[in-house]
Amino acid sequence: PIRPEWLRLPAPGTRCRYTGLSRSTLNELVVAGPANDGVPPVKSVVLRKRGALRGIRLINYDSLMGYLSRLS
Repeated sequence: PIRPEWLRLPAPGTRCRYTGLSRSTLNELVVAGPANDGVPPVKSVVLRKRGALRGIRLINYDSLMGYLSRLS
């Protein structure tokens, strides 16, 4: 199986093909907020053009898998 370096958030209503997690669950893991006490446990980056309000969030695969393995 191919191991990516970065994962894009799945489309709304679908699940991640590598982990089976929903878009909202992945968002809670990578965006600072009350669900994670302001410290996201998984690394991510946002690609955005200068001045744009929206961008593409990419999740670091190794960071996500490391977090999930620490849960077990």
